[in-house]
Amino acid sequence: MQLYNKLSAKERAALIEEAGKERLTLSFYTYAHITNPQEFRDALFLKWHSLDVLGRIYIATEGINAQLSLPADQFEAFKTHLDSISFLKDIRLNIAVEQDNMSFLKLKVKVRDKIVADGLNDDTFDVTNKGVHLSAADFNAMLSNPNTVCVDMRNHYESEIGHFDGAVTPDVDTFRESLDIIEEDLREHKEDKNLLMYCTGGIRCEKASAYYKHKGFKNVYQLEGGIIEYTRQVNEEGIENKFIGKNFVFDDRRAEKISEDIIAKCHQCGSPHDVHTNCANDACHLLFLQCDACKEEMDNCCSTNCKEIHALPFEEQKELRKGQANSNDIFKKGRADHLPYKKDLRNIFEMLKKNKLED
Repeated sequence: MQLYNKLSAKERAALIEEAGKERLTLSFYTYAHITNPQEFRDALFLKWHSLDVLGRIYIATEGINAQLSLPADQFEAFKTHLDSISFLKDIRLNIAVEQDNMSFLKLKVKVRDKIVADGLNDDTFDVTNKGVHLSAADFNAMLSNPNTVCVDMRNHYESEIGHFDGAVTPDVDTFRESLDIIEEDLREHKEDKNLLMYCTGGIRCEKASAYYKHKGFKNVYQLEGGIIEYTRQVNEEGIENKFIGKNFVFDDRRAEKISEDIIAKCHQCGSPHDVHTNCANDACHLLFLQCDACKEEMDNCCSTNCKEIHALPFEEQKELRKGQANSNDIFKKGRADHLPYKKDLRNIFEMLKKNKLED
């Protein structure tokens, strides 16, 4: 009985190529009480492995958060299996805006303490008392309301390549970090402003909206289904698209194009560019924005130091890495000190002051 992935990414990619089938990338989440997450995890892995599902799935006592791909011809069987589970029956599936057969190359189903690392003590507030969910059309209307503060609940490297027009994009590395910053910056507007939130697929806003209502915010709203569902409604219903740039995704696609705008810059030369890459130096792997010209000049590395190390014979690189932890830059996601065109710092308070002056 196989309960864990046994193939390398390279081996899986070869099998996908050989099969020649179109794959479907999608995501879903739900908060539900799961009594035995490990038992549920094992049963899920066995079934989904048989359907050739690949992806990253987190399971906790509070629910499930899934991002995955599967052969398109297995979708009905997959949906039937979901519907056989009481809390997953008829769940909304966020179908990816752009498809790629190689979006996921392994099936990873992990048991976690939480399905999103929010750092909150859920016993201290009512997590079911959430904000008002808005459709794409209603979100656009609320966004144009001068009494609304729209906040991007994603991390800085996500909003850097794409966000809603006029949205505040907190300069944070983690979701948990953003919660306190937003509350502090908007502390004087808990009753007189509409707090409008969005994220990739909606899951971060589910918990955040309940948290902010608990903290005294009176008018809390969130985009139903996040950017992915918004884009589907925009395309199918002919609604005006107010998202500019790309939607960052946590798989090998890295991003989905929502509009033709390129709002980010190469972190090395400053030219317009919005495609992330990882530094080729195995001791670094910093995630940053690098244009094709810089990629060629720097050999896909983030610094001259990494370029020199990457040029060494493989065994010599391994020897250098012995006993060395990964550089902390890997967690800075494009804000390493040696990148001259890293993202400018922005915060909600400055944005509010700017908007007030413009009014």
